[in-house]
Amino acid sequence: MNVIIIEDEKPAARRLNRMLNALGIEAQTMLHSVEESLNWFQDNAHPDLIFLDIQLSDGLSFEIFEEIPVKSAIIFTTAYDEYALKAFKLNSIDYLLKPIDEDELKKAVEKYKDQQPKETDLQVNIDDIRRLLINPVDRKFKKRFTIKIGQHIKIIHVDEIECFYSENKATYIHTNGKRNYLIDNSLEHWQDQLDPEHFFRVNRTFIVHINAIKDIISYTNSRLKLILHSYNESEIIVSRERVKDFKNWID
Repeated sequence: MNVIIIEDEKPAARRLNRMLNALGIEAQTMLHSVEESLNWFQDNAHPDLIFLDIQLSDGLSFEIFEEIPVKSAIIFTTAYDEYALKAFKLNSIDYLLKPIDEDELKKAVEKYKDQQPKETDLQVNIDDIRRLLINPVDRKFKKRFTIKIGQHIKIIHVDEIECFYSENKATYIHTNGKRNYLIDNSLEHWQDQLDPEHFFRVNRTFIVHINAIKDIISYTNSRLKLILHSYNESEIIVSRERVKDFKNWID
């Protein structure tokens, strides 16, 4: 079985490859962007199976197949919410919700082996799901967080949040009231549950709210430094590979 992984987060790609190795499957290659994938497909035969992340560093992975006809079975790896996942089920394309579980991976591979879809079916499914994710009319984003403080439960609305950040393997909310609150789960878990019109993942450590940005300063190596209205505990740098998307987001 010829397999490739298309995933922009390299640690996640390596982890998935190790999990596949445990199932006796060796990924032919690991690709990390739309551009890199397009170049690879131009020079290589299509694999039997693709593990495909939806959101890559330079766009949606569906852009790959706007230029190249699909000739491979696809198992999506995604952090999208339940609404999107229903579409995957209806269209009979399997998916793995991040962080990927070993048992779920094994079941997805077995499903591929038992039910290899036709190329025409794949194209229909991809088009349907692409429309859903690009035009998410009915998607519901996170509106509030509940934080337990002693015997009390505090409600924090998303408009009160300046940023989300990770520190020492924990995730925190920083509010415009200059308070930090520990929350469950990782930035990856919350990223796709936040309205992208208001929140942006600037690097591995920070997700910021558009209204929290007080100043934007040119920084070394073509990066940007953000100054927020109240958060000042550490520097917030827009990583170089995300600067272009960040500029489009603030326009």
